[in-house]
Amino acid sequence: MTAPDRYAVWAPTPERVRLVVDGTEYPLTRGTDDWWTTDAIVPVVGARYGFRIGDDDAVRPDPRSRFQPEAVHGPSEVVDPARFSWTDDAWTGRPARGGVIYEMHVGTYTPEGTLDAAAAKLEHLVELGVEFVELLPVNAVNGEWNWGYDGVGWFAVHAPYGGPDAYDRFVDRAHALGLGVIQDVVYNHLGPSGNYLPLYGPYLLQGLGNTWGDSVNVEHPEVRRYVLDNVRMWFRDHHVDGLRLDAVHALRDTTRPHVLQAMASETDAYSAFVGRPLSLIAESDLNDPIMFRPQEASGYGLAGQWSDDFHHAVHVALTGETNGYYADFAPLSALAKVLEHGFFHDGTWSSFRGKRHGRPIDRGTSPTTALVVANQNHDQIGNRAAGDRLAATVSDEGLVIAAALTLLGPFTPMLFMGEEFAASTPWQFFTSHPEPELGKATAEGRIKEFAEHGWDESAVPDPQDPTTFTNSKLDWSDVDSERGAAILRAYRVLVALRRTDQAFVDQRYEANAVRCSEDRRWLVLTRGLLGPDARPVHVVVNFLDDAAEVPVPGATGEELYRFGEADVATDCVRFTGRGVVVLR
Repeated sequence: MTAPDRYAVWAPTPERVRLVVDGTEYPLTRGTDDWWTTDAIVPVVGARYGFRIGDDDAVRPDPRSRFQPEAVHGPSEVVDPARFSWTDDAWTGRPARGGVIYEMHVGTYTPEGTLDAAAAKLEHLVELGVEFVELLPVNAVNGEWNWGYDGVGWFAVHAPYGGPDAYDRFVDRAHALGLGVIQDVVYNHLGPSGNYLPLYGPYLLQGLGNTWGDSVNVEHPEVRRYVLDNVRMWFRDHHVDGLRLDAVHALRDTTRPHVLQAMASETDAYSAFVGRPLSLIAESDLNDPIMFRPQEASGYGLAGQWSDDFHHAVHVALTGETNGYYADFAPLSALAKVLEHGFFHDGTWSSFRGKRHGRPIDRGTSPTTALVVANQNHDQIGNRAAGDRLAATVSDEGLVIAAALTLLGPFTPMLFMGEEFAASTPWQFFTSHPEPELGKATAEGRIKEFAEHGWDESAVPDPQDPTTFTNSKLDWSDVDSERGAAILRAYRVLVALRRTDQAFVDQRYEANAVRCSEDRRWLVLTRGLLGPDARPVHVVVNFLDDAAEVPVPGATGEELYRFGEADVATDCVRFTGRGVVVLR
């Protein structure tokens, strides 16, 4: 694709639209398809432009703007999508299923908080052994920093991160190092400031909202095309390898095919064209395998979905927290069920929701790797009152147990930035809304939300306080601390162990078995049970600080990894306290 050959905007709502380029106004002509265009001026790279809608003389940004150099309320800038000199012709990609994913927030990953600074740190991920870096949303948002989920410029890369040029440099560098890139995108809502789409047309469903505001009107053909064109943009123009689709349960669509299925078809078609794997991963609260079931079997055909059940089960087993949605995961058998069946709530009663929740996974046809799991992620840390990580309350042995279950378990593992070296910094909810009233409402809403969950209101930091953002930046000196270095060594070994034995990447549910003791709080995950030459491996965990003797029938004592004090013998492992042992 080259630079656009004309200015154009879809705007069925207003009776008049005027184009403004570098201060000069041009009338636009309306087509029968409600696209407004002009032949009076040709787009030139670097030109600043926008639209005057109706009789309003304010200049509004382009809904498809590629760059907002003066933030979301300012003019758009013409960008040539083909401007970048890519060097990744040799990159063949890889499927996201089964790959180790690393979740990163650009603004807090480095002191500088830019894409170029993050690109300079990618060797750390290569040494760690991960295969994908997943970026939290980088869309244009109002303010200097936030999590990214309040984006209003879906086609534009946030200017403080470096804009589209820095983004392409990041992806190109990642590919040069053998890393795939997954981009987190938000199609279920728009941010509270800078959203001018309703001025142009029926982009939103008025009165039909979700947690974050009015829902996106994906049932309208042009709005659906707007979404699908955005999907294609990331793959075609920015060379990403996958998209993580935020909160798809908030998408309202009664048409067929469902918009998620349409996204998958669009992605598969472009994947076949470029000859490399491209993946879509949903964040879904539905626990419904329709997300990753093939389209031929009446599914949406996505590569996978996030599974919070794994996080909840591991978190409760390590911390003992049972408030809120953790309550149903108190028994250790909850973790055992997740490891063997994928979902815990698969039609079972959810006390948090007050109803039955989820559907069972067909274990005979679905791969385990269709579920992306984490023991920590941006939501599960950042939505705690103080944004505290596991490292703030769990011992080193507990951290490595969590890592072992994540990395050696049957699912697609994802790590959250900093967990690999027990980051000492929290990751809190932060915003930088320029509008005082919006900042005040956000802070008050945050306190109210945590009060309803029984959290201490005084522990909730003000999202608008700049220190909430700066406190959430990784402290890279943690890598060289005694604790950080020990945890990092453990993570590197566990990531490498995945590739030393086929049992750890077997994606068949039937290849796994779990035994556990509720009262003694130990668990044995056995992997690699299928095949004529099967040599099962056992991930043996003691969750208590007390001594425990864990029976492992058939184990020969061949130890592959250990963290914590333990004695490995034939048919059993004797722990002196909390720890994990991997053996045959």
